[in-house]
Amino acid sequence: MAMSTTGSGVKAEPNVTPLIDVMLVLLIIFMIVTPLINSGFQAQPPVGINIKSNPEENGDQVLGIDADGNYYLNKRRIDNSTLAEQLKAIYDARTVDKILYLKADKNLQYSKIIDATDIASHAGVRVMAAITDQQPGTKSTVPGDIITPTSPNAKQP
Repeated sequence: MAMSTTGSGVKAEPNVTPLIDVMLVLLIIFMIVTPLINSGFQAQPPVGINIKSNPEENGDQVLGIDADGNYYLNKRRIDNSTLAEQLKAIYDARTVDKILYLKADKNLQYSKIIDATDIASHAGVRVMAAITDQQPGTKSTVPGDIITPTSPNAKQP
């Protein structure tokens, strides 16, 4: 704080120079750091590798969504407006297992998947699991997941 003795009395003036210095340093820091934060974030979508050829079993509910946004419940085409009622009827009857498997076309808009998961959660689904196709050239490394001709999930020629 500077004081001036000219004139008839003491005059107090705030010294804003340190405040301006601090603000300029913060401005420079944010100007440098903010672009680095945004450019350093690279998101890679997950690649699906199934450990079983057909993860869903009898009694599992599978919701399919094709490239046009049409819904299929257990491989049967349903009207999009009736999805909530049909899921509610299924999951209100269940007491323990409230899992819904989701298969969606890879070219489907993400907003369509979010809409379907929102409808399912309001209809009583507690857990949703996404099912992907097997990535070409991959195999399961978990013991016991390799399908042999004698296993119940083996496909007959």
